[in-house]
Amino acid sequence: MSVALDAERMSAFAAQMVGVLNGAMTGLMTSLGHRTGLFDALARVPAHATSRAVADEAGLNERYVREWLAHMVTAGVIDHDPDARTFRLPPEHAACLTRAAAPNNMAVAAQFFAVLGAAESELVEAFRHGRGVPYSAYPRFHEVMAEESAQTVVAALHEHIVPLVPGLAARLGTGIDVLDIGCGSGLAVAALARAYPNSRFAGYDLSPEAVSAARRASANVPNVRFEVRDLAQMNEPAAFDLVTAFDVIHDQAQPARVLANVRAALRPGGTLLMQDIAGTSVLAADQKHPLAPFLYGISCMHCMSVSLFNGGAGLGAMWGKRLALQMLAEAGFGDVRVSELPHDPMNLYYVARP
Repeated sequence: MSVALDAERMSAFAAQMVGVLNGAMTGLMTSLGHRTGLFDALARVPAHATSRAVADEAGLNERYVREWLAHMVTAGVIDHDPDARTFRLPPEHAACLTRAAAPNNMAVAAQFFAVLGAAESELVEAFRHGRGVPYSAYPRFHEVMAEESAQTVVAALHEHIVPLVPGLAARLGTGIDVLDIGCGSGLAVAALARAYPNSRFAGYDLSPEAVSAARRASANVPNVRFEVRDLAQMNEPAAFDLVTAFDVIHDQAQPARVLANVRAALRPGGTLLMQDIAGTSVLAADQKHPLAPFLYGISCMHCMSVSLFNGGAGLGAMWGKRLALQMLAEAGFGDVRVSELPHDPMNLYYVARP
């Protein structure tokens, strides 16, 4: 049976897809610009610079730089003077794309496109067999996550995140035991350890690669240790006063068991401080989130898949506030407060106590 097409709707969607094709390529080129330092170089050179001047400032090949600049001009990221053949990164754009703009550097997140794309062939097979894709399929994942964490977590620890728990800064100053689960490269827990030398810190992660990187980066921090641990098998009753979980729980193969183990690891009066993606658990409501397509894409291509690879629940990054509160309650957390922080539109922050 033939179906009559709405020509106007079809035309509008075709235009939308043109935007997708252009935007996707700009995402990859933004990642290149970040990794090569081109955005930073453009912010340093005179307002209108030739491709040669930009390349020299960045220490790169001029021909590659010229082609990259051409893309950025056509994408509306960089201004171009066709008569003088010069280029300019508007300061308003630099405020979103340079390392000096952290924590507002959106070019950091653009690196995920290449990281996730590298696993596309394995993901195609996973769509057929349903068993997921291992972390090893995602080159540079921990490196990019560490850079993202430096912006959203480390840079905001003392001003925004620690104050979420009343009296926590004072207790850290006096000395308590802290565990960071799924610590990755350990930037957050190492930053806390440096700031609070009287407290004792540990970071656990399933990835030997991440733990090795964490140990190297914090070799001169005596009050922090890192271990390769399966959080689902953790059995350390009443060992910690504070457990932190930054963008971790939804990736776990057995998130319910991990939360229960965290509950058991807390001493009386202890606290779980958890950051996780700001989903709602309701797709129709998630449509209102300005980054919903980006977050669901990362969830499908990574978060859900690595959990399924380990025979897990496959919660996905957008498991959401409703399900998170339910699972926290089932794990024994009876007192949960949820906060949004102005610097981090992608996440919610949970302060949970038994």
